[in-house]
Amino acid sequence: MIKFEHTVFALPFALLGAMGAAQGLPPLRTALWILVAMVGARTAAMTFNRLVDMDVDAENPRTASRALPAGRVSKAAAMALLGAGIILFGLAAGALGPLTWALSPVALLIILGYSLCKRFTAWAHVVLGLSLSGAPLGAWIAVSGRIEAPALWLSAGVLSWTAGFDILYSLQDEAFDRSKGLHSIPSRLGTRGALLLSRAMHLLALACWGVFNHQMGGHLLPWAAWGVVAAMLAREQWLVRSGDLTHIDQAFFTLNSLIGLVFFVGHALEYWLSRSLLAPL
Repeated sequence: MIKFEHTVFALPFALLGAMGAAQGLPPLRTALWILVAMVGARTAAMTFNRLVDMDVDAENPRTASRALPAGRVSKAAAMALLGAGIILFGLAAGALGPLTWALSPVALLIILGYSLCKRFTAWAHVVLGLSLSGAPLGAWIAVSGRIEAPALWLSAGVLSWTAGFDILYSLQDEAFDRSKGLHSIPSRLGTRGALLLSRAMHLLALACWGVFNHQMGGHLLPWAAWGVVAAMLAREQWLVRSGDLTHIDQAFFTLNSLIGLVFFVGHALEYWLSRSLLAPL
């Protein structure tokens, strides 16, 4: 019911937030609890989304084969999984410190509330972006115990990037959303308007990540990773440039699942190389 790649989107950014706050490797205990929090939060969010959308998914030919509407997973089992995800996230938030614990209800409100947004606002894509942007920000807080400017820029980039690719993904349901009175950017602005807004969001994401690189004092490798990410986002936009959704899986899953990993690896390699070069000194 929940695909692994749904977690992969945000996990590298959470690890990057932890590494940035630690200015290197975070404590192993903290890193493990961050991983637990990510799994719990994403499980709860995706399960709640599937429960809320079960009736709508059953009517949509694209989603009718999903586990809940197809009857492969029972509603009771999904609700049990939802509860387990929330408990797991709460345990991790408490273990990571007082500020993460205090902010955990806000995080839950956002990640669960997203699933209701398309019933009353076309900006649900931005709320999804806000949900994923909590990963690097929460990880940063877990390590440093406070909110700092680089974390906000990193998170703002995740918000913009997520909103941009979710707009593209929702192009598949433009006609269905209109027929059912559901709200989305494509159903409101049409294909051309949605494509333009998605491109703007991805340009904004690159700008935010550029500021993050600058504030972190990034040198060659973080900026090389930024360049690769820019090329990948350009490729994503090119694949759907005319509203042709033939390659939407490549644009949505394949490219986006690699973007966070590429950006993280650029920063991680620079940290590792700098330590290696300074070790003899």
